[in-house]
Amino acid sequence: MKKILALLLAISLMMLCASCTLTPTSVDGPGTADVEDDDWRDQPAAEKTGVTLNVYNWGEYIDDEVYEVNEAFTHLTGIEVNYKTFDSNEDMYALLSSGAADYDVVIPSDYMIGKMIDEGMLAPLDFNNIPNYKYIDEQYKNMAYDPENAYSVPYTWGVVGIFYNTQYVDEADLEQGWELLWDEKYSGKILMFNNPRDAFGITEALLGYSLNTTDEGELQACYEKLKAQKPLVQGYVMDQIYDRMINEDAYIAPYYNGDATIMMGEEGNENIDFFVPKQGTNIFVDAMCVLANSPHKAEAEAYINFMCDPDVALANAEYIGYSSPHTEARALLSEDIKNNPVYYPSEETLANTEVYITLPEETNRLMESLWLKVKQ
Repeated sequence: MKKILALLLAISLMMLCASCTLTPTSVDGPGTADVEDDDWRDQPAAEKTGVTLNVYNWGEYIDDEVYEVNEAFTHLTGIEVNYKTFDSNEDMYALLSSGAADYDVVIPSDYMIGKMIDEGMLAPLDFNNIPNYKYIDEQYKNMAYDPENAYSVPYTWGVVGIFYNTQYVDEADLEQGWELLWDEKYSGKILMFNNPRDAFGITEALLGYSLNTTDEGELQACYEKLKAQKPLVQGYVMDQIYDRMINEDAYIAPYYNGDATIMMGEEGNENIDFFVPKQGTNIFVDAMCVLANSPHKAEAEAYINFMCDPDVALANAEYIGYSSPHTEARALLSEDIKNNPVYYPSEETLANTEVYITLPEETNRLMESLWLKVKQ
């Protein structure tokens, strides 16, 4: 998909629209970036503001090779970007809550956003500084983790499903849905999530529970189901899924649909396919937020606005492979991507999804203790 984007941008690389022009009234210092329909590299560099934004995002989650989003932002605004990455919501939260690092913009997942809101870690956004918010699809607003859309701007979304190797997995067996992960026929070739929220979420969907259940009896039933699966599991993994599935060491694995870019793309395995089980699944949203203690709130909001520019959102969507909540970016995607149900599932599929919300601490502790028992 990166090669597709490179070709598209080489033919016609659009620049920022007037709605993301930065002026002294919206951000102190940067001045005006006059935007033309040319490569941003052809535009005069803005005067340096002396401001550096600290941005914290997932790894491989921004176009830093083709459009070079952060460099473009600095060139056009004079605001420097110190960009760092994290591996999980929990690692990100642990660092920020410890006070060991200061960031301005952070891009957590839904349930973690809810937790950070509850703990006063996020600042309410001034949407006057984010006019490009108008491009965010209404169906990704007012979600349970931020019901009034006061603290976050959706960046990407996706669903959890099952990747499988068509050479080794019988098509008829897909009718089992999530039960495929418990099929003894594929013992030793099944991978499972190495985190409790997703592992329990799958089991909750399979057993007909809410993905946000707090019922101890239901969580105990999920534990028993996961315990029964353990003898069939080759390994509990996260990003290790890529090598194992591509190299055909494993045949079946639950994961996030956006990673089809890696597993089913040019450098992946042509025998790998993806489906969403009939019992329903998790729909997740990663969103851009500003930390409550940020000393550069207006600049941080300008950065979020820049990320919502149609051309920037398109570049990011093509580069990282995850689904975009940005209406204009999706319209500009190639037909084979925007009409691909792997990346953009049907309305019927989406109607049978549930977003994770922040669970009570006692529920989290119980789930984590049961998870440890599963893996013992």
